Amino acid sequence: MKRRLALVALAATATAGLAACSSEAPSTSGTAKPTACTYAAIQRDLYQKGQLTVATDQPVYPPWFENNDPANRKGYESAVAYAIAKLLGFKTSQVHWAYEPFDASYAPGPKKFDFDINEISYTAQRATAVSFSASYYADQQALVALKGSPIATRHTPAELKTYVYGDQIGTTSLAFITSNIQPSAQPKVFSTLNDVKEALQTHQIAAFVTDTPTAQYISADEIPGTVMVAQFPSTGEHYGLLFSKGDPLVGCVNKAIATLTANGTLTALQKQYLQIYLSVPTIEP
Repeated sequence: MKRRLALVALAATATAGLAACSSEAPSTSGTAKPTACTYAAIQRDLYQKGQLTVATDQPVYPPWFENNDPANRKGYESAVAYAIAKLLGFKTSQVHWAYEPFDASYAPGPKKFDFDINEISYTAQRATAVSFSASYYADQQALVALKGSPIATRHTPAELKTYVYGDQIGTTSLAFITSNIQPSAQPKVFSTLNDVKEALQTHQIAAFVTDTPTAQYISADEIPGTVMVAQFPSTGEHYGLLFSKGDPLVGCVNKAIATLTANGTLTALQKQYLQIYLSVPTIEP
């Protein structure tokens, strides 16, 4: 279901409070150094002065983005990116979107963006090559299958091990299958989520795992004949904005995320874009 709701207004004092601060990135963000958080001060840390370059994959999907257009400020991640940009002093017209494939985002080396927002979960292994912001969303994994398939009704922990799964390369969803479900057959690995969905539709796999909002959207609105079976208990996984290793901009972005958390903006955006996806049953892997 497409939603066309306006972005929640930010607290009027948030920008002033952010601009006056210095910041220290948390342990999850690598070796970023403290830096002043004014618009003028962060120019030296930007990929391109005068604009905030935000990366994501192609295509992008609801509820994280809408109409495959990150720049329309609709969808949870698009709205979060623009809310952060505003607190850093950028106008909407100064936010530039760049393309970065998911599995390339956490590779070591310099980045052609300021941060990447693409449902990228923080992991200690990824954090050896890149830096992460504080969490902007706490994630759970969920199971997607074809309606009427055995796994849709028979999914005890022992039964889950007997099915053939598939998932996108390099994702925490694929890692969840191998380390938590531990199926007897090696999961099939695909380059993109579209490839995974096609494999399910053509019966190459019995099911795949993805984050709960994406799983619910796929089954409810995107692929007829599929069902989100259930979600799995939280493993503490969360999404963070991804930066080049040691980027000093991380600290200022963390200040912005803290402001958006404290003034209720993140909660409001989650209710606006994600609430219908979050009331689902939970099963044990």
